[in-house]
Amino acid sequence: MALRQLHFTEQIPANLQTVWDFFSSPINLSRITPPDMKFIITSDFNEQTKMFPGMLITYKVAPVFNIRMDWVTEITQMQDRKYFIDEQRLGPFAFWHHLHQFEENETGVLMTDTLYYDVGLSLAGSLADAVMVNKRVRNIFAYRSTKIKELFP
Repeated sequence: MALRQLHFTEQIPANLQTVWDFFSSPINLSRITPPDMKFIITSDFNEQTKMFPGMLITYKVAPVFNIRMDWVTEITQMQDRKYFIDEQRLGPFAFWHHLHQFEENETGVLMTDTLYYDVGLSLAGSLADAVMVNKRVRNIFAYRSTKIKELFP
């Protein structure tokens, strides 16, 4: 297992409740995901759907080479306006654990993401990660950062 850890921070100029309301609504995930991933939430959610521990979220996604696949994540832990964790149950990774933390400060909210993932497939997976996957994941978070700046000017 070649577990990778990535860490991202984003200062968001909004109050904690506004930021939490946005990120705790699963349907907003498509608003901050690059269009070339062809990301579609297949769970039956609406604008009022809020996450909860045990919630399963299903998607269709094309992370590489335009190949569509199913992805299922579970919200395994959550503390209101503090943090939540999503873990992959089915999808492109052998392991995916994503901690989202929110901390109010004098200029808004500091959002911190800690992601642990493993591509799997031993040597071939390590090579794919080095050549493509790690860069792709970083680009997804860079896109998200740009979209957050647009959504929370």
